[in-house]
Amino acid sequence: MRSDAREAAFKVVFARLLGGDIPKSGRGALYRQAKLNEEEQAFAERLISVVEEHAEEFLSMITEKVTRYADYRIYTADKAILMLALAEIGYFDDIPPAVTANEAAGLARKFSTEKSAEFVNGVVGGFINV
Repeated sequence: MRSDAREAAFKVVFARLLGGDIPKSGRGALYRQAKLNEEEQAFAERLISVVEEHAEEFLSMITEKVTRYADYRIYTADKAILMLALAEIGYFDDIPPAVTANEAAGLARKFSTEKSAEFVNGVVGGFINV
């Protein structure tokens, strides 16, 4: 499922934001653990690639959209999730924006806080309704 691929991609992007890295060569174990098939692995890799290519742009967009909080107050997990959502919104025409928002909130619920799920959903909604 693409949800599992998103979760794997989230782990890679989150690690990178924390200053670590899961290199392409080491992602196989992550994908095996998530039981991703080849299509799902390709989806995760494409998602990661778009985020890596546009990381500065996405972080700037997040900072501009979230005016209530200073950048340092946004949880790193939430930033990673928002970057993935921006990648989907901007570069994956086959994914309906509502699906992206729902998946992003689900990731926030699982890897951040319940309030983060609401926060992420609201921010993603703001990007969709631009």
